[in-house]
Amino acid sequence: MNQRLSIGLIAVASIFTFSLPNLVRAQNSSIGELQQLSPGVTVSGEVTSVVGNDFVLRDNTGEIIVDAGPTWWQQIDIQPGEQVTVTGEVSKKSRELDAFSITRSDGSRIDIRPADGPPPWSGSRSKPKP
Repeated sequence: MNQRLSIGLIAVASIFTFSLPNLVRAQNSSIGELQQLSPGVTVSGEVTSVVGNDFVLRDNTGEIIVDAGPTWWQQIDIQPGEQVTVTGEVSKKSRELDAFSITRSDGSRIDIRPADGPPPWSGSRSKPKP
């Protein structure tokens, strides 16, 4: 009986010992990924039309309207045909993508607003300070 118990304990200990690095690696990887994630969603596609600071972004799955804030706050220069990547959040009310930032295919970035808190233009109609 003692020999069977010992063999069983050795088998369980071996399985645990060989599995432990994978468990630790999975936890570290998950934590690391969480620390690297920025708030919001990121989508890429082609700009198909532009009206003011709003534009339609299309990829192979569909289209979404991107809201890049009011033109009186900051005028963006996006043209139809451009390939861009937008990070933002989907508005529950309008189902538009409210942009935090827009990255052009050349890597240049247009910052629209911080990801946390209300947009800076929500409190007043004064323009941003340079």
